[in-house]
Amino acid sequence: MSYDVLAQGEREETMHLPTNPKAVLIDLAGVLHTGDDALPGAVAALEKLRASGLALRFLTNTTRTPGSVLHTKLCGMGFTLAAAEIQTAALAARTLVRERGLRPHWMVHPNIAEEMGASDPDPDVVVLGDMGEHFTYAGLNHAFRLLMQRVPLIAMARNRYFMEADGMSMDMGAFVAGLEYSTGVTAEITGKPAPAFFAAALAELGVAPDATVLIGDDLTDDVGGAQDAGIAGILVRTGKFRPGDDENPDIRPALVVDDFAVAVDALLG
Repeated sequence: MSYDVLAQGEREETMHLPTNPKAVLIDLAGVLHTGDDALPGAVAALEKLRASGLALRFLTNTTRTPGSVLHTKLCGMGFTLAAAEIQTAALAARTLVRERGLRPHWMVHPNIAEEMGASDPDPDVVVLGDMGEHFTYAGLNHAFRLLMQRVPLIAMARNRYFMEADGMSMDMGAFVAGLEYSTGVTAEITGKPAPAFFAAALAELGVAPDATVLIGDDLTDDVGGAQDAGIAGILVRTGKFRPGDDENPDIRPALVVDDFAVAVDALLG
């Protein structure tokens, strides 16, 4: 069990942990679990963190699983959390579409199609999620043609990859980048690392950024996104963590630790 505090002054971008944090934002996949299995020590560590009285929110860019199903799945692994504590990129996209009164063409995984709602026959926005094996050339080309008519693009995330039980898998970022490249349109991101995604969590909790800590396994979208929102980030060496992430010259986590349990011990110690 070990953790490393980065030396002060290494880079101006380094953020340090708040002395008395009030809230913790926790990534799910790769931090608490991989696939259908809780990571070692994560269940007990979450119980310990919750007992401390700190406000908690669970942030995920997963867009293949409805929020209710994700909650049931996590509870089945032994985690204690409320459905309302989970904030997903998919629901952030749906909220944005409704707030703006948009007519969406949804490109989403069948698992969340009902949660998102039906596509409009006369869309004024393309909304892209991770369709996984359901991405097709025909579907992407239809989106391309809509975007070439100057319809805007909203993407739930642009992650490069994620960890599954049998290894690393390509995420939806490549498809976002492909549509952007082909059309010249820049996607608006609703999940991490968009500052608005973090701001929404803080607004619900009523906590300031400088009193909040994020724990994640993605250097760019978790830690980098949190830092852009004024939140200190702890990077765990589980999930999608890759050797060298803890030595990146541009994004310097406040703390780099072996896993979620060590992160909790460091916060509460």
